[in-house]
Amino acid sequence: MSTETDFGFRQVPAAEKATLVRRVFDSVAPRYDLMNDAMSLGIHRLWKRILLNAVAPRAGEVLLDLAGGTGDISFLALRRGAGQVICSDINHEMLRVGQDRAAERGLVRGLSFLCADAERLPLPADSVHKITMAFGLRNCTDKAAVLREMRRVLKPGGRAHVLEFSRLEIGALVPLYDAWSFKVLPRLGSRIAGDAESYEYLAESIRTFPDQEALAAMMREAGLERVAHRNLSGGIVALHTGWKL
Repeated sequence: MSTETDFGFRQVPAAEKATLVRRVFDSVAPRYDLMNDAMSLGIHRLWKRILLNAVAPRAGEVLLDLAGGTGDISFLALRRGAGQVICSDINHEMLRVGQDRAAERGLVRGLSFLCADAERLPLPADSVHKITMAFGLRNCTDKAAVLREMRRVLKPGGRAHVLEFSRLEIGALVPLYDAWSFKVLPRLGSRIAGDAESYEYLAESIRTFPDQEALAAMMREAGLERVAHRNLSGGIVALHTGWKL
């Protein structure tokens, strides 16, 4: 892996990116869910429902929710009938917020929390049936390593689902989308979370993330098969799936 990697539009030493990302999410964790609503005008909830429709959780299955953060995907999976959900994130503060939210909702049975680096998961091979990762892969330093770990921990016949910002494919909307990302979001971050800089990074990280075809190729290179993607909201977001066969 290169000695440097992207952190938004900046290049930073690869060894430092995880620390920089951790600081971003330490800062935004208390207001993270409110900011998601503000940033996406609430549409992130629809995207996540579409993700869970594709996952189709079942009572006899173990679902690993990578970059699970404050737990919204994990909670929704439990409500949809998942038997066991592991909410995993590298950030202690995000998980703490998730644990508090789970306690408030009485979500105890079938839910566990794991603080771990998605590049080096402390889970056995062939141990989970399905994996979700929503809006987390772009923050990882070695994205290829994360995808390989997904394949390793999946059981044969298991499926990985990656929901991530991608490339808008409606040209006429690009100027509006750019203005929203680089002018409005930092102001919202400053007003709601008291942190404009972190939301500047989040907007930049979307632009440096691989597009739909590039991510699909990375998933195949990691050993996942029957890789496919579905654009949502004109390609602002894409849902990628891949199987371990």
